[in-house]
Amino acid sequence: MLRFLFRRSLTQWIMIALVAGVIVGWLDNEVWTGAAVGDALKPLSTIFLRMIKSIVVPLIFGSLVIGIAGHGDDMKRVGRLALKSILYFEVVTTVALAVGLLAANLVRPGDGVQLGAASAAEQTAEQMATTHPTIGGVLEHAVPQSFFEAATRNEVLQIVFFSVLFGVALARVRGRSRDVMVSFCESLVDVMFKFTELVMKFAPIGIFAAVVATVGDSGIGVLRNLAVLVLTLYAALIAFVLLALLPVAIVARVPIREFWRWIKAPWLLAFTTASSEAALPLAMENLEKFGVPRRIVAFVLPTGYSFNLDGSTLYLAVASLFVAQAAGVHMSLGEQLVMMLTLMLTSKGVAAVPRASLVILAGTLASFQLPLTGVAVILGVDAFMDMARTSINLVGNCLAAVVMARWEGEFRPVAAPSPATFSEAVS
Repeated sequence: MLRFLFRRSLTQWIMIALVAGVIVGWLDNEVWTGAAVGDALKPLSTIFLRMIKSIVVPLIFGSLVIGIAGHGDDMKRVGRLALKSILYFEVVTTVALAVGLLAANLVRPGDGVQLGAASAAEQTAEQMATTHPTIGGVLEHAVPQSFFEAATRNEVLQIVFFSVLFGVALARVRGRSRDVMVSFCESLVDVMFKFTELVMKFAPIGIFAAVVATVGDSGIGVLRNLAVLVLTLYAALIAFVLLALLPVAIVARVPIREFWRWIKAPWLLAFTTASSEAALPLAMENLEKFGVPRRIVAFVLPTGYSFNLDGSTLYLAVASLFVAQAAGVHMSLGEQLVMMLTLMLTSKGVAAVPRASLVILAGTLASFQLPLTGVAVILGVDAFMDMARTSINLVGNCLAAVVMARWEGEFRPVAAPSPATFSEAVS
């Protein structure tokens, strides 16, 4: 038995932790009541997420600086990559909005839902609606007033902005100062990749605790009341992958099977923790091993988490129409398109806002005179939907990095090795 257990890969252990967490969380909520077990285990989940978040800033900073200043890249290459990335992000997120709009109109998940049942959470929804993200606000937020303040808050977009400027400045320096700083950043990235491997050994325990806490607090029963909404989102996300991401991968000649083998572990990590930051370090490491140059991974992946949130964008389209349908408000195609345009603009930089997708949703509903009670209703199942949209955000950004590498003519795919067993992972 012990030999069988230790031969399981780390990905398999994460799956075991997910299933075990659902079972224990259900027992905690339905049988033992009080969510006592979930509350007791929650610190383990918090510890795991904090360890992961501690990796993000040094890894992004070091990788971006090396990508710009460490390999002789001129500024034209950096500018060309940025332009291509933004163009790609806009096209794909527009497709995500269209798929969400179509799914919500076909299934109509809001029909028959009573919004009044969630009056106890209306205050939370109203507080969210007071935040109105604007393009100017996002641009202002992207510029840090202090690198260290941005680092302590894990403001990814601000770290990217500072790191790009730092790398450009370093590229203009000649002599020993540049060599020392580039060498420092290379050493920093190497150490942080090893740091990631150490933290990942704790992943099954952290994920188990996170799932127990989530299910133990909300209960699986909450899914019954809003099952159509949750299933609509999951089906729309699958359709988006098949109709948008898969064709993009085929056109870009991405080896899909190998691509999946490299991103499977970070995808599962993003799904189980519902945290983009939790999967970012491992995704960056695996994409580099897959054959994507470090300079492209370091720029596209962090930038994508502010401008290419495919899963979150699709979710916003489905959720906003769900509220309109539940409220009995008929929206014409023109009104829906205006709402989608609003979501497309305000969702940029969404990762910088706490409870980001719900905040954007609340602000949009307020702008179109739709009841904020809808946000309160969605709060009950948001944790389950967050897992799905976060994992698709990760897949979309990983694919974007590979596509950009192919577009730049620098993609050198490497076959994925056999998954490491758990005994190898902890050795």
